[in-house]
Amino acid sequence: MSFEIPDDLRYLASHEWVRQQDGTVRVGISDFAQDELGDVVFVELPDEGDEFDAEESFGVVESIKAVSDIYAPVGGTVTATNEQLLDEPELVNDDPYGEGWMIELETDADLDDLLSPDEYREQIA
Repeated sequence: MSFEIPDDLRYLASHEWVRQQDGTVRVGISDFAQDELGDVVFVELPDEGDEFDAEESFGVVESIKAVSDIYAPVGGTVTATNEQLLDEPELVNDDPYGEGWMIELETDADLDDLLSPDEYREQIA
């Protein structure tokens, strides 16, 4: 099976993605991760202002198959959460790189330490 892996993102081995924006990064889980989980039925997200270290759990995704922690790809302070996911958790399945995003972090971390799209493709192959 082929999964969408956008070339403009960086990835964690635990299947989170990160997109650089103006002074912040947006975080979600990959197409592969949402497919492995199955139908997402609940998402627990942090509050704005919460701080996380790199690879620290910041939330939970519950699906029909499992409950999984979600990890921060980089350390930083939460500047926004996707409140739409609280009412429509299925957006994680429908649009994992768009409407299914989870949090935005203010960070000065170097994203080059994360997996490149090619490295992530090799991991899930």
